[in-house]
Amino acid sequence: MASSTVPSSQPDRPPRPNLVFRQLRGTRSPAEFAASVRRAAREIGERVSCDARYVHRVEAGEIRCPNYAYERVFLHMFPGRTLTDLGFAPRASVRGRRARDDGETPPAPDAAPALVTSETGGAPESYDTQNPYDPHHPYHTHHNYEESDVLRRAFMTGGGATVAAASLGPLALAPDASAAQRAVRRPGASDAGALEDAVRRIRLLDDRHGADGLYRRAAAPLRAAYALLDAGATRQRTADRLYAGAGELAISVGWLAHDSGRFDDARSHYAEALATARVTGDPGLEAHAFCNTAFLARDSGRPREAVRAAQAAQRAARPLGSARLMSLLALREAGGWAGLADRSGCEQALARAQAYFDRGPAPADPEWMSFYGEAELEGLEAQCWSALGDWPRAARHARRAAELQNPHFTRNIALYTAELADDLARGGHPDEAAAAGMRVLDLLPEVQSSRVRTMLAGTARVLLPHRRTSDVSAFLDRHDSLPRTT
Repeated sequence: MASSTVPSSQPDRPPRPNLVFRQLRGTRSPAEFAASVRRAAREIGERVSCDARYVHRVEAGEIRCPNYAYERVFLHMFPGRTLTDLGFAPRASVRGRRARDDGETPPAPDAAPALVTSETGGAPESYDTQNPYDPHHPYHTHHNYEESDVLRRAFMTGGGATVAAASLGPLALAPDASAAQRAVRRPGASDAGALEDAVRRIRLLDDRHGADGLYRRAAAPLRAAYALLDAGATRQRTADRLYAGAGELAISVGWLAHDSGRFDDARSHYAEALATARVTGDPGLEAHAFCNTAFLARDSGRPREAVRAAQAAQRAARPLGSARLMSLLALREAGGWAGLADRSGCEQALARAQAYFDRGPAPADPEWMSFYGEAELEGLEAQCWSALGDWPRAARHARRAAELQNPHFTRNIALYTAELADDLARGGHPDEAAAAGMRVLDLLPEVQSSRVRTMLAGTARVLLPHRRTSDVSAFLDRHDSLPRTT
């Protein structure tokens, strides 16, 4: 294949922003749009490692014409349009050679296989084919192509001059960020403060109400954070706060996706936060990103990845001087070992978690760890014993977690009680399980969490053989009457 440095017929022409493509993205952030591109690729059997950086490059005009894999995906996403309709240059002008017999307009998507055979048989690929973010580049493997491109990229390489920074005003949860657009200016300390406040407010709302009703609304402040980074701060301290705030916001939005069952979206947001941490050399943010990645990996059925991510988080966090943070990260590792059915590894990690926790709080404890106390310690240990099939031990810890939890954390009370109900049901105590399930149902009008609902549905299935028991029957009938979520 030819190098990506093959010149076009007009090599000195500055890039022309692709305003059509930018318009098609709409109100979605570059990361959200990139995720939709990857989903569309999977629908047609393609593999592209599209990320926010690639979207920025397209919109800035750096990619005048995509390679064939991206071409097929874009034409699938926007049926009836050609590449030129999407704002790209004709392929012949990018190659600097005559168009082939099929003309400058690429064939329809159903002709793509013939295009691959004829066009790649000796002709150089178009600009971006040798892009190291391409999944077929030799630097990538089948397993890591989608994540490695995110981790390698330079965060926010700059879009067009017309990018508008959305306001991060009260709650910053407007469903459409364009409603609060303002002219681009250099962000200052007040913008960094507003970003940090948005993170706090989202976390407070999640603690109280759960993620389902918040996730899509939280996309607006995340888009605003990207715009603030893109505008660039004049003071280094302000820039550092903006990057840290954007990373923490990406984790918060990722958690909302995680808790509402959108695992692919959560993975993308966590990877963005990790990239930000690596770019800025922020070990605290790196530890947080790895912490959540480990939790997501456990919930997604990838326990070995959970162990490795938790260990990476501990390496990043060790110099920070927070025993409570190390305790939580040891619990994340324990969850991974439990998923691998490694009781010994799990017990060792649980012992480290308890020993770190017993050292008490410290000034170095991160602000985001306000949720982590004895109740969370008990709750996470309950999940470990549950994964190992030790139902009595799991139920004992889950009950203690629910009893210890601060009333402010309504979602966590529902979560721990749902864990208790499931452990009791699987441990052969249907009446007690039904009573605990009823307590969860009482909280659901206030708590919107797909994770809690999923756990409760599992408990209901376990209790079905005991329907003749009056308490179980009442729980199952009430559970069956719950409105279905979409």
